[in-house]
Amino acid sequence: MGFFDKLFQKKEEGIESTKKVDVEARFERLRSAVSGTMSNFFVAKDRHNDNRIVGVKLCDVEKVEFFESRFKGLNKPQEGWISAQMIHPNIAKTLEFGTTTKGQPYIVMEFVDGPGLQVLVLEREEEKLRGKRLSLITQMAEALNYVHRKEFIHRDICPRNYICSMDLKTIKLIDFGLTLPATRPFMLPGNRTGTPLYMAPEIVRRRSTDQRVDIFSFGVTCYHMITFELPWNTTDTTGKAALQHDTAPPVEILELRPDLDKTLANAIMSAIKANVDQRTPDMETFLRQLRQVKTSP
Repeated sequence: MGFFDKLFQKKEEGIESTKKVDVEARFERLRSAVSGTMSNFFVAKDRHNDNRIVGVKLCDVEKVEFFESRFKGLNKPQEGWISAQMIHPNIAKTLEFGTTTKGQPYIVMEFVDGPGLQVLVLEREEEKLRGKRLSLITQMAEALNYVHRKEFIHRDICPRNYICSMDLKTIKLIDFGLTLPATRPFMLPGNRTGTPLYMAPEIVRRRSTDQRVDIFSFGVTCYHMITFELPWNTTDTTGKAALQHDTAPPVEILELRPDLDKTLANAIMSAIKANVDQRTPDMETFLRQLRQVKTSP
């Protein structure tokens, strides 16, 4: 029995709910938020826990079952279990997970009271981001490096899955719905999931994958955050858009931001190399490069 097989058989005491939860009875919905790849998310008061404000994620049963069906016989851990392992200051904390009375997997997580990175990017909030990007990128990189050290691949790194504090001093990674163990059975060709505009070519082409798919997506996310543009010009947001990622060169980031620190520019462009063997090899390398950056965009 391998390391992950033994690990996945253990129960995470004090986090997983052993009884089915009536979501409507327990939580007072305050507002909806951005939906994920396979779920809906809302902010709520937890009536059973002193009315604390939390984030509640309700997973789409059909989409989850379809995704999980790709890994039959591999003892794949559920999303709630994975997210509960991620204890890091730049990852939203999972407080509880289980199943609702309607049979839906649910996750209760800490509420991060601030804007999503996707909103800041799409609304081109230069004034809010100016001078803060290096700190935010470093925190984003630290979170992803932690996920990789825990021997997982996030597989959906994009602006939608990072949430900032109101003052933009802190940022946290969310959503482990597509996350897989970084072991060979889960990295074989064929699992074509993720957000197309940020997707690595090896996913699009149904090749073997590893943690470097996250590095590619992370590089595209950083590029988008700094320039408010994507490295490849496209109006398509379907899987077809990702076909450009290894057939056309990306626009050099310095063309859009000539004032950008060259070390940071080189780090980002290296992260989005189409050839996986030329790409930044790991997040530790990216973090070492960040430590050499002198000015924040």
